[in-house]
Amino acid sequence: MKSIQKSKKALSVSPLKTSQTVGGALAVLGVAGAVPLMHGSQGCTAFAKVFFVRHFREPVPLQTTAMDQVTSIMGADDNIIEALKTICEKSAPALIGIVTTGLAETQGADIKRAVGDFRKKYPEFNKTAVMAVNTPDFSGSFESGFAIAVKGLLETLVPTADTDSANRVGFRKRQVNVLCGANLTPTDLEYVSESIESFGLRALLIPDLSGSLDGHLEDNPFSPLTTGGVTVSDIATAGESIATLAVGESLHATAEWLEQHTGVPAYCFGHLIGLDAVDEWLACLAKLSDSPVPMRWQRQRRQLQDAMLDTHFMLGMVRVALASDPDMLTGFAKLLKGMGAEIVAAIVPAQGRALKGLDDIPLQIGDLEDLELSAKKQGAQLMLTNSHGVESAERLGIPLLRIGFPQYDLLGGFQRCWFGYRGTSHALFDMANLVMSQQHEVAPYYSRYAQKSTEQMHLNVSH
Repeated sequence: MKSIQKSKKALSVSPLKTSQTVGGALAVLGVAGAVPLMHGSQGCTAFAKVFFVRHFREPVPLQTTAMDQVTSIMGADDNIIEALKTICEKSAPALIGIVTTGLAETQGADIKRAVGDFRKKYPEFNKTAVMAVNTPDFSGSFESGFAIAVKGLLETLVPTADTDSANRVGFRKRQVNVLCGANLTPTDLEYVSESIESFGLRALLIPDLSGSLDGHLEDNPFSPLTTGGVTVSDIATAGESIATLAVGESLHATAEWLEQHTGVPAYCFGHLIGLDAVDEWLACLAKLSDSPVPMRWQRQRRQLQDAMLDTHFMLGMVRVALASDPDMLTGFAKLLKGMGAEIVAAIVPAQGRALKGLDDIPLQIGDLEDLELSAKKQGAQLMLTNSHGVESAERLGIPLLRIGFPQYDLLGGFQRCWFGYRGTSHALFDMANLVMSQQHEVAPYYSRYAQKSTEQMHLNVSH
């Protein structure tokens, strides 16, 4: 992989990056009966909660250890212990997921030792699973924080030490583990489940936001815990599955770790958008199930081929500016390149495994100001990024397709399905329509000679 240019500015202007802490908390929200606990100040947690509520437009359970000026200097281990005790007493969660903020990391908190002290002091709460991961917001990104938390869930809940559990690979003959990336929408996850189930297999999504943050109404108007998602007991059976499918390059290392510790074979994929990516996905499912690809997917594939023919006139040679986390940016870049578009600016908040295959794209680690300046310099005609890019697109006078997290200025962005043949078709249509919206029809040309000839004709008729 070629070296990626890094911004040398002293500060971030119009930040693209969403912190690892937020990504880690989101992973916990995909587990049923769970609550994320942020080890940091109340302001850090309030900031994350605003992001989640504006994006999903749902109440989001989120707790804090409420570090203050004193504990930031003297140590905040007692805050963790008391927070765990209070949550267990009041809410009896199935899982508490501790994620650290920049404040706690700078202070030097040892969260795993604090969890051990909690277990010794309050053994009556041993039935409540506690996951603790380090997610400093001064490094990595939303995507890497999510991946760290997913690995933390597996390390905490999946038995891997004893030989008996390791020998149970394939005990659940139709179960397939799916490690789902940070930028998958709940509807993307529904496609993943439906495609797996169409081959007669059972999908174990880890985590499963399609059950907890899909925008559904509950009978109980308030819950301090997540409602829906994968259960703690189901995650514990991941070592008994026939395979692990990792969707998103950021989770490939986690899938490989799970294979080493349980023996469950891993199959790794990128963003499931585009003809080749979906073909690879369905071919793998056909191999695992020893079944042919269902006719509905074959028909949707032909529909996508037709959509590609319909839209390549608009998308071919169009100049595109992209900004997102590595997994999502790589998926869209490959799709657009396959349609003949030119990626003139590509900004990511941090390094990622997915970027290794993008040698011919001008990659840069930076913010949305860098995206705007590059897009202006290169004459971009279309921009793809989250809702924070609205003002940049307006200043440049080019259309914006909102992708990734967060999306807050339009309704339904969190439920958009990008995956599969049909999701790809809709994405192509949307991008083509945005490009056409900027193309104004040329006014008809009337020759002055033709105009004089017409006037002479009317003059002759009048005489």
